[in-house]
Amino acid sequence: MAVVMTPKKACAVSPLKMSQPIGGAFAFMGLRGAMPLLHGAQGCTSFGLTLFVRHFKEAVPLQTTAMTEVTTVLGGYENLEQAILNIFNRAKPKIIGICSTGVTETNGDDVDAYIKLIREKHPQLARLPLVYVSTPDFKDAFQDGWQKAVARMVEVLVEAPAVEALRDPARVNVLPGCHLTPGDIDELRAILEDFGLQPSFLPDLAGSLDGHVPDEFTPTTIGGIGVDEVAVMGRAGWTIAIGSQMRRAAEAMQAKTGVPFRVFERLCGLLPNDEFIAFLSEISGRPVPSKYRRQRGQLADAMLDTHFHIGGRRLAIGAEPDLLFDLSSMLHDMGVQVIAAVTTTDSAVLERVASEEVLIGDLEDLEELAESKGCDLLITHSHGRQAAARLKIPFYRAGFPMFDRLGVAHHKSVGYRGTRDLIFAIANLVIEDREQNRTPTPDTWRKSNLPSTPCQRGFSDRTERHIA
Repeated sequence: MAVVMTPKKACAVSPLKMSQPIGGAFAFMGLRGAMPLLHGAQGCTSFGLTLFVRHFKEAVPLQTTAMTEVTTVLGGYENLEQAILNIFNRAKPKIIGICSTGVTETNGDDVDAYIKLIREKHPQLARLPLVYVSTPDFKDAFQDGWQKAVARMVEVLVEAPAVEALRDPARVNVLPGCHLTPGDIDELRAILEDFGLQPSFLPDLAGSLDGHVPDEFTPTTIGGIGVDEVAVMGRAGWTIAIGSQMRRAAEAMQAKTGVPFRVFERLCGLLPNDEFIAFLSEISGRPVPSKYRRQRGQLADAMLDTHFHIGGRRLAIGAEPDLLFDLSSMLHDMGVQVIAAVTTTDSAVLERVASEEVLIGDLEDLEELAESKGCDLLITHSHGRQAAARLKIPFYRAGFPMFDRLGVAHHKSVGYRGTRDLIFAIANLVIEDREQNRTPTPDTWRKSNLPSTPCQRGFSDRTERHIA
């Protein structure tokens, strides 16, 4: 069990985490016709908008209440009112998602009261959903903002079904964590539909940020789940939460509608997907389609093929808690040693990371740990590229943001197929680095890092004799 360490530095030197309001705004981008609105200074929104545009290479809707020093002191009611009216009149959104920032939270703006006054003053806003979530950026991180926003969506938008209303066992609510890409959501949708289930994703980034070209321009989000679809999620047979961060939203769904839920903390790896597929077979009453039996066999073969290249590697990883737990656990199953683990915020899963300790810190901490402990593989987002260059070790990009690579919205790491592609990508990265830098061959470092369990040792010995 890992020991979770808190930072002792006075400030972050090279930040790993993204702010909480950015995570909240990101969640609202999975709703159709939405306009995320940051209640704060223009710089808060500009910074987040830059990150989103560089990551997705798409036009991203994000607005601000443009607070100044004076309005911050006097209160942000007028700025919020004007921003909502401007968005309503010009963009014609289906919903406005409002996220607070450090500036307005420090001043103590009562945004819920502001919204009530605005509705009373402007009757035309009566039918426009205004969802507010408190996301100060002086605490917590990207993942926290996402989970709070999704939980708030459930509390505000989902309607409690009538007592006599019948549930549809074929309908399934899916609450994906912020560590899942639009490509992951598409993969999950295909898996669920193959079992005859009808999934509703909240939020659904695959519809809004998957990189498709719309027929015509719209100032709001161009896809995602509709507000009317969210309203009827209480009639589903099950709720599936993906990532520990989504437990809060799943509990809110159950408390409001009575829909039972199941949390899958991981969907990257062989055993987690075995559990997921078995659960889908159970709730659908259908046998597992043959295609997934074949995909499982492909993943098992891929694990055998890549084991000799990444088994025994010493990993340094920096990511949001759920992503860190997911990737590091899968690689640990492959024989990778998780030597340095740095994350952004506290979470229940951190104690179960396969490492001696997990540090809540920044990229400087990650680099120092990787160097002092002799790590030879680095995984984090694109801001870690300079550290990887200084350390001269293979660098795999994961998480948000990834602004120096194309097609990141289509990356997959869930399911048998997503896990297979991920481990091939990491193994090929290691091979390429070895060829470029003439590092020791697999035989050299494999013999110095033999698997620890008798089963693994026997497997390696048999394979070496076969190769010889």
